[in-house]
Amino acid sequence: MIHLHNIHKSFGNLHVLKGIDLTINKGEIVSIVGPSGAGKTTLLQVMGTLYRPDEGTIEMVGTDITRLSKSALSKFRNRHIGFIFQFHQLLPEFTALENVMIPALIAGTSRSAAKARALELLQYLDLSARTDHKPAALSGGEKQRVAVARALMNEPDIILADEPTGSLDSRNRQELQELFFRLRRDMGQTFVIVTHDEELARLADRCIHIVDGIVRPEECPEAAPTDNTPEAL
Repeated sequence: MIHLHNIHKSFGNLHVLKGIDLTINKGEIVSIVGPSGAGKTTLLQVMGTLYRPDEGTIEMVGTDITRLSKSALSKFRNRHIGFIFQFHQLLPEFTALENVMIPALIAGTSRSAAKARALELLQYLDLSARTDHKPAALSGGEKQRVAVARALMNEPDIILADEPTGSLDSRNRQELQELFFRLRRDMGQTFVIVTHDEELARLADRCIHIVDGIVRPEECPEAAPTDNTPEAL
């Protein structure tokens, strides 16, 4: 699904990623953890085609994306990758429904088809009553679920999430954690999640440690079985 080989990325004199080798399999939920400044978010942005690596190759869903032109890369990103951010990044002037529709409209989907798909996703995420509300009228948990719906809009193969539970209270954090596993079960998504949320990191199928721009071999401790673990959902 995702293969990274010898990925390097620098910003000026700052060498952030120092030869990352990483494989993520289809249907996995993988957490990326490490101290602040370790390169976690940069790795996610390189993986999401927002930055090009200075060196190395990235193969995603059978395509070497390091060889794509800028326009081809944009189309690939829109079709195959969904993004979830810590602070939602919803457009404040648009309703929940309109925010969710945006990726499909960018892809050239008709407005009627985009609306039907967005309504379906909002219903799946228990947001049918909030479709016409703008972000300012939504709770933090509702905003993040709208952001999840937007990420799913074009049925991407991969969801990349950067600190998705970081701005949520404990109840909404737990609900979002459970949602990721439900989406994997129902829609077959692959998730790569940068997080400081220790519980979410432990619940993932695999935990990748990034320290000083390189992958370390440490494993996250196993989560103790509870009613909230994926096995109980």
